[in-house]
Amino acid sequence: MNRAIFLDRDGVINQIVYHQDTGVLDTPFHPSQFELLPGVDKALTKINRLGFKAVLVSNQPGVAKKHLSLKNFWKIDQKMNKELAKKKVSLDGVYYCLHHPQGGDKRFKKICKCRKPKPGLIFRASKEMNIDPKSSYLIGDSLTDIQAGKSAGCTTFLLGNHKCDLCKLMEEKKTRPDFMAENLYQAVKLIENLENTKGVKNGTLHRHC
Repeated sequence: MNRAIFLDRDGVINQIVYHQDTGVLDTPFHPSQFELLPGVDKALTKINRLGFKAVLVSNQPGVAKKHLSLKNFWKIDQKMNKELAKKKVSLDGVYYCLHHPQGGDKRFKKICKCRKPKPGLIFRASKEMNIDPKSSYLIGDSLTDIQAGKSAGCTTFLLGNHKCDLCKLMEEKKTRPDFMAENLYQAVKLIENLENTKGVKNGTLHRHC
């Protein structure tokens, strides 16, 4: 079976956007707002060199919430792929959940199994790409990412410089990442170190934490 590094999108692959009209940080609502984070190309290159599939698994409820059109959503996805291609890298798989239980767009108003913190996206990708999630990793920037990864059996990495209020939330949710890193490239470097020190026996990663 294949092994993967599952990646959230916003805050991991691309910049989070500040929307002045609502005063919130959120996903890009227009292709012009999409911007890759520094070092993403180096991280994806290293992921593949380590023998992993790079698989994006991302909640994208913006269409359901009517923050953007479905047309613009796919234009943003196309821009992501074009920007990565310019840097001569790519994702091996891309899986989105467009649902939201309180969505204003009835097409996507749904309580589903794919919206993180549920692990449905990871399981779907694993089935379709012949991936063993228990010997794979997940890198995200929110506790919902970590919850999804843990539910699927992945080793998890939480990105960002986190404050005590998030530590309190971790205690309330009884969810902690296996590791923390500042950005995607640093997380992948840590994975490389783990792979080098722990080794692989009979195709299965032997973990300890």
